[in-house]
Amino acid sequence: MRYTLRQLEYFVAAGEAGSIRHASERLSISQPSISTAISHLELELNVQLFIRHHAQGLSLTAVGQTLLEEARKVISQAESLYSVAAEATDQIRGMLSVGVMVTLAPMILPSLVHNFLTKHPAVEIRQIASHHEWLVEELRQAEIDTAITYDLQLPPGIEFTPLASLPPHVIVSETHHFAERETVSLGELAAEPMIFLDLPLSRQYFKDLFQKESLQPNIYARVADQAVVRTMVANGYGYSLSNVRPCSDLALDGRRVVRIKLSGQHRPMVIGIATLQGMRKSRLLESFLEYCQTLISDTSIPGMNPLE
Repeated sequence: MRYTLRQLEYFVAAGEAGSIRHASERLSISQPSISTAISHLELELNVQLFIRHHAQGLSLTAVGQTLLEEARKVISQAESLYSVAAEATDQIRGMLSVGVMVTLAPMILPSLVHNFLTKHPAVEIRQIASHHEWLVEELRQAEIDTAITYDLQLPPGIEFTPLASLPPHVIVSETHHFAERETVSLGELAAEPMIFLDLPLSRQYFKDLFQKESLQPNIYARVADQAVVRTMVANGYGYSLSNVRPCSDLALDGRRVVRIKLSGQHRPMVIGIATLQGMRKSRLLESFLEYCQTLISDTSIPGMNPLE
């Protein structure tokens, strides 16, 4: 056999992502490395796995679709060897696939994973950031082992352990006329231009905050990237609502945002760990879940300011 498990992993990632670039971002591996792995597999197996579309990504050929399923099985079987060995020798080792809500990942994931790997150097963690619906579907398909996400419309079959509550707050630029306020109400915000974080399910959460008070937000722009939302707010385009509390008050362009308490009683978003109900949890997964519960709580969340 002249191909490796790593090459199969790169092939699977590209097949699922539909492009070399997205697979590269998902695995934190250079695009040339993934392209080389796919080319090697095609040469070794004497098949064409993908059809390359200029500037439009990849699509699997018929044989590529068949081999993708087989590659998944090979990878799963190889990973199970680690689980069997770990349980037999009482070691924590193996591969873990962890999905994280995209709005939480930049703050929580680096510290959480680094500290866990420091304690358990024989572990490898595949980190995937995406929106809530995608994470839940990946859990249901057993493509990821666990997800750190919110308690948003979780379907039957998903087990959710709550860890910390994140009440909503307001962010404005430092020159905004609300910037010196300690609190502001939804009624005061309704007429103001809003930069709306437009992600699946999250969007309904923010709309519901206004609807419960019979209000309609004045949405100036809909943006699916939290970093872009903060930068637009910092540049004075309008305000936004958020639940996360980054330690830095700077947007990516260096301009400052100001966090203001939202007055009234509002449903918080709850961070938790989701797993597939009824799934047998490996020793590695159990250890990771326990570690998450010790590190994430209402009093302390990696990468976030404490609740004031």
